[in-house]
Amino acid sequence: MKVLVCTDIEGVAGVVSFETHSYPEGKYFESCKKLLTQEVNAAVDGMVESGVEEILVLDGHGPGGIVFEELHPAARLLHGRPLAPWSVLAGVMKEYDVGIMIGQHAMAGVVDGNLAHTQSSKAIDSYVLNGRPIGEIAQFALHIGALGLPMIFLSGDEAACREAEALIPGITTVSVKRGLSRNSAISLSAAAAREKIREGIKLALRRQQEKPIPPLVWEPPYVLEKKFFHTDAADAAAARPGAERVDAQTVRLRSDDICSIIYA
Repeated sequence: MKVLVCTDIEGVAGVVSFETHSYPEGKYFESCKKLLTQEVNAAVDGMVESGVEEILVLDGHGPGGIVFEELHPAARLLHGRPLAPWSVLAGVMKEYDVGIMIGQHAMAGVVDGNLAHTQSSKAIDSYVLNGRPIGEIAQFALHIGALGLPMIFLSGDEAACREAEALIPGITTVSVKRGLSRNSAISLSAAAAREKIREGIKLALRRQQEKPIPPLVWEPPYVLEKKFFHTDAADAAAARPGAERVDAQTVRLRSDDICSIIYA
């Protein structure tokens, strides 16, 4: 089996603040990158123990969140900013069998979602796809689902795990912290979080062999509404070819190809 790992930093145990932890100018950002990298390494340990043949880690945190020199030797890293176009990334992703997410957070607006946001914590109020609010979990699962990959595992806070379970029946999740508010949580120790992730990914891989989860696919056509906090961001988004201005803060995109708009 070949596994694609998508990472973020806000769902990592010990990471609870935008300003001091997940923003690159934050006082503890470099320390938090190490916490993320070690959670990824724990997942890689579990994959190696399960006989996974190839592991690619997609560094999904906005400014980058993986400490390259500390990454597990069994993994390769897809990184760089800006990332290659999604059309190029799709060609790489198709080479893998399943997808997982490490360090994931809930969508914007979840009251107990620690560091909950969708794409930009500074610009985006919400994403709504075909009338259903979505966040970064659905974005990744639908994108790789269109390429034929199921998403079988996620680690993050309790709210992110709930979101994944509602979206993908049968997915294995591991909660490493319980959000109390947007900038407060109760975290497991780093060692306990890593052990849960290592064992959780082994369970997910066993389950996939016994009762495979299918790729997540929603039927077209697709209508994606993006609501921004500020009108100037909506101004810029409305300039995209094919975009419709819904109101002062909202832009609508339509397509029969989910990959063309899900990360637009």
